[in-house]
Amino acid sequence: MTDAPGPGAANAMPRAAALAALEAAARVLADAKSVLVIDWPSRDVPASLAFAGFTVFVKGGPGPADYNAWQIESGEPVARPLGREPGGVDLVYCHRPFGELPGIIALAGRLGARALWWQTGLAGDGTRDPSGCWVAPGESGQARELAAAAGLAYVDDVYIADAARARGMANPRGGTGHRGDSGLT
Repeated sequence: MTDAPGPGAANAMPRAAALAALEAAARVLADAKSVLVIDWPSRDVPASLAFAGFTVFVKGGPGPADYNAWQIESGEPVARPLGREPGGVDLVYCHRPFGELPGIIALAGRLGARALWWQTGLAGDGTRDPSGCWVAPGESGQARELAAAAGLAYVDDVYIADAARARGMANPRGGTGHRGDSGLT
């Protein structure tokens, strides 16, 4: 659940709860300029974040140099090898099993993140859904507690790509999210 519902989650929640979850997720994104993506259900996640103007880093494998940076070039999202762990990020998004969260939270802390966004890729009926955000209530509560103990805001009931697209559309400057120094050289 959210300190911050994907399409499926929003439909399963009462309207007021869904709006509250969306607002909380929007606050998490508003406080972030950079995102580390650890696994993702589809290319939609890193691409939507990059289109929304976030500096996007992707952990693409188990090795210490398995990091890429996603940027928009000629209107298309492009991944470039970073070859190292990013120096810092504001938000860590993961699409990994519950048992991996303690290690991911430790990484988030090491990178100075302020929030953890966990997505299961499951619909409420347990079927796979790339935008699915259903989390067993017990796991959601435990994940929230782990994140809070590490000082992280927590989101698990909003599809991050939808939230990033909504944030980009709401940008009053007519752009799409944050701009500026990506920290890449």
